[in-house]
Amino acid sequence: MKEEGMNVPSVLFICTGNTARSQMAQVLLEHHGAERFRVMSAGLEPGEVNPLTRQVLEERGLPTGHLQAKGVRPLLGEHFTYVITVCDRAEQNCPIFPHASYRLSWAFPDPAAAQGSEEERLAVFRQVREEIEAKVQSWVQVGA
Repeated sequence: MKEEGMNVPSVLFICTGNTARSQMAQVLLEHHGAERFRVMSAGLEPGEVNPLTRQVLEERGLPTGHLQAKGVRPLLGEHFTYVITVCDRAEQNCPIFPHASYRLSWAFPDPAAAQGSEEERLAVFRQVREEIEAKVQSWVQVGA
């Protein structure tokens, strides 16, 4: 993901597990950014993409087949225009990306921590998706 002659800003979203919030942010920026950004996501301790993450994105007709949890370490030498943490733990523990132009923090609640029935948990995933989507849309509109 080197910026070899490309004038397209690159964005890396980071959360703890790369299973929910950063994956949602990636897909939503891919959608709302309309090819204006190169987007990736990664986690400090990557797990598996949460099935409810896929479900709430697919409800919007957004693709999820390309999603897989990845770790941040292999990306440390890459050039990113923006490194954006989407949870407090990632913000506190995020390694330094020496080639990043900007580092931002957008903290969202962890939907994977939701308790209750599947429908109750799904409602939390939908709420977090809405919050992330509003932030992404606002950020894109102000000319990220």
